[in-house]
Amino acid sequence: MRQIDALKSPRFTQVSTFARLPLCVEGEEVKAAFLGIPFDDAVTYRPGARFGSMGIRKGSRLLRPYNQFLDTYPFDKLNACDLGDVNVIPGYIMDTMKVIEESVYEVLTKRRLVPFIAGGDHSITLPVLRAMYEVYGKVNLVHLDSHYDFWDTYWGKKYTHGSWLRRALEEGLLKDVIQAGIRASTFSKEDLEDKRKLGIKSFTIRELKLRPEEVIKEVNSLDGPTYVSLDIDVVDPAFAPGTGTPEVGGLTSFEIIELIRAMRFKKLVGFDVVEVSPPYDLSELTTMLASNLIYEGMSVLSLNY
Repeated sequence: MRQIDALKSPRFTQVSTFARLPLCVEGEEVKAAFLGIPFDDAVTYRPGARFGSMGIRKGSRLLRPYNQFLDTYPFDKLNACDLGDVNVIPGYIMDTMKVIEESVYEVLTKRRLVPFIAGGDHSITLPVLRAMYEVYGKVNLVHLDSHYDFWDTYWGKKYTHGSWLRRALEEGLLKDVIQAGIRASTFSKEDLEDKRKLGIKSFTIRELKLRPEEVIKEVNSLDGPTYVSLDIDVVDPAFAPGTGTPEVGGLTSFEIIELIRAMRFKKLVGFDVVEVSPPYDLSELTTMLASNLIYEGMSVLSLNY
């Protein structure tokens, strides 16, 4: 039995653990770890995602060691553990982004593992990608969402959960970007033109549902370090009601799980599930799904070991 001890760093706070994993211990060789980032001050509609990482841990209680569909023991093969939560600064977006960047950079360089991150609203992905860039250079991005998230501003502000992708592109953090599941109404037809100008390969929910093999082919052809960012609202609110900006007509739980299971990465460097808002959840449907998506992501990664 591994010793249970918290990572000795003032950046992190330990609450409970994902899927009853042990806490991370310094000096132990770990290939992947769960990390919470409980911040939601950049939302534009319903708050509550700051409780996402806590809820996902709670929703993970029924996860078991063996994944029969991918024939792997992900936790054992990855020697997975739980890093705790980043100590964010409520009310201060820019300060929190700096803390997130520094914390993830520390995890990547000192621990040299793949972080599986539970948000938090989608703004947290920007500082995570900044840390990824410091370590790996430009990374590919697989973005699963019902929204484009490349708007320039909200209310004249550049840093929100709906503008992080444009900032990441402007900062030169990304190589190839594939997004899928888009279905929300937009502010203007110009949004579709922006997609082309920004060089994003985007699949609507209709394209994803009717031709999922095309999306899988694009994802599996990515070369180099790849980061996956999954907004839980890519799933229909009938299956994932606990989110801040729900959009009808999305994927089922089965479809999103099968999509993750079909992905094969040459080098997966990070994976997040964001926008889980437990205050709007029903019978833990959303938190259980989110925890299973992280489990499936870990299972896919474990196939490389």
